[in-house]
Amino acid sequence: MPNHLVAIDQGTTSTRAIVFDVGLKPLAVAQQELPQIFPAPGWVEHDAEEIWRAAVAVVRDAVAKAGLAGKDIAAIGITNQRETTVVWDRASGAPIHNAIVWQDRRTADFCDALRADGHEATIAAKTGLVIDPYFSASKIAWLLDRVDGARGEAQAGKLAFGTIDSFLLWRLTGGKVHATDASNAARTSLLDISSGRWDDDLCRLFGVPASMLPEVKDCAGPFGVTDKDLFGAAIPILGMAGDQQAATVGQGCFSPGMMKSTYGTGSFMLLNTGAERVASNNRLLSTIAYQLDGKRTYALEGAIFIAGAAVQWLRDGLKIIAKSSDAGALAATADPAEDVYLVPAFVGLGAPYWDAQCRGAIFGLTRNCGAAEIVSAALQAVGYQTRDLIEAMHADWPAARGAQTVLRVDGGMTASDACMQFLADILAAPVDRPVLMETTALGAAYLAGRAAGLCPDLDGFAAQWQCDRRFEPRMDAAERNRKYAGWKDAVRRTLTKR
Repeated sequence: MPNHLVAIDQGTTSTRAIVFDVGLKPLAVAQQELPQIFPAPGWVEHDAEEIWRAAVAVVRDAVAKAGLAGKDIAAIGITNQRETTVVWDRASGAPIHNAIVWQDRRTADFCDALRADGHEATIAAKTGLVIDPYFSASKIAWLLDRVDGARGEAQAGKLAFGTIDSFLLWRLTGGKVHATDASNAARTSLLDISSGRWDDDLCRLFGVPASMLPEVKDCAGPFGVTDKDLFGAAIPILGMAGDQQAATVGQGCFSPGMMKSTYGTGSFMLLNTGAERVASNNRLLSTIAYQLDGKRTYALEGAIFIAGAAVQWLRDGLKIIAKSSDAGALAATADPAEDVYLVPAFVGLGAPYWDAQCRGAIFGLTRNCGAAEIVSAALQAVGYQTRDLIEAMHADWPAARGAQTVLRVDGGMTASDACMQFLADILAAPVDRPVLMETTALGAAYLAGRAAGLCPDLDGFAAQWQCDRRFEPRMDAAERNRKYAGWKDAVRRTLTKR
């Protein structure tokens, strides 16, 4: 019997596949970089066909590297960049336009108009989300209104919408399955997260025909079977979750009050609130963490749009570092007497500010400042933004406020000890980095393995989690508060909505 698992991890900057054995040990990895397309300021796109080609290629490559064949794979799990929007022709499977990426801000005016017309409370009550270009619904509307003939074809039932998971599922199954999971559906602004169903009133409000939408399923269960010609065998697809929810699963955050934060292109923090859907009074998102056996587990989420992307900007835009891994060493040489703040609002600010129109800024520069101080400010911005989120979460949910915060972290930036130490310092809380850093792919593989009957229940899986290093706070409280006050002042000066 096949007893290996494959996770497809389709992210903002790369597409990867990881082969796991039945004990969820990674055996082989294959990856392809994903080019970013910037048609206009604040616009971000991907070539969906390139994503599809890369997904197939990396699965084949990873399976071959592991010395396996398609017949050895028991199940595939898919995890993906959330909110990124694809609309495709049902007959041909061809996208009608490039995918519009979650970072894209082209629908800011549309969202402002909805807010001005008083729809924010209704949307928040049903979806747990704020009105923002980040989410999929306004992107779908833009595509239907800007691509010639698209709205008419959509109304005639000829077009399908999906986030990247749904698009890949459609292609992997040869166009036989149009579905998504609850965690991705919750990011569209079209799902009532209390009922778990698409909402007709929201579809009308955003101008999205309900016929375009995929079926919503649990995160673990039968999604379909791959076309045999792709991998030499028909492989069941049994797991699916948005990247941040998959990382929450991979980090074993199954108990209410547990919290994880992922530091990749952006940064996303989820606080498990269990069966209780917590409404935020502090501009956080109430979302579905995962749905298993028809039961939804909720979370409070804070979204930081720019984290690792700021380091990429230092490398590719300013060219003050040759590679991303150089950032920590250069930042360590910064003059500690210089209080420089980088507010990385390159595509606006996410939670808890939700200002789509503001743009990045640097404050506190003196004649003595140089590359080291700017790099240090970029890394520290991650810590400051994380504290913004934790303070908002504690204000929203008293149950979390009373307990000691322990933050489980993952993502590329967590490889920097200095960055993680500053995070612990500015939060005044322990930060735990796991032994297995591929938590997003691990979560997708576990969901697929659970549905295949190869992996343990939630408690058994959580018991396997191992800490590589705990970072304890060292910074003096007065210094911590002084630095954070400087950050809050820098953000205030950056916002357009003060």
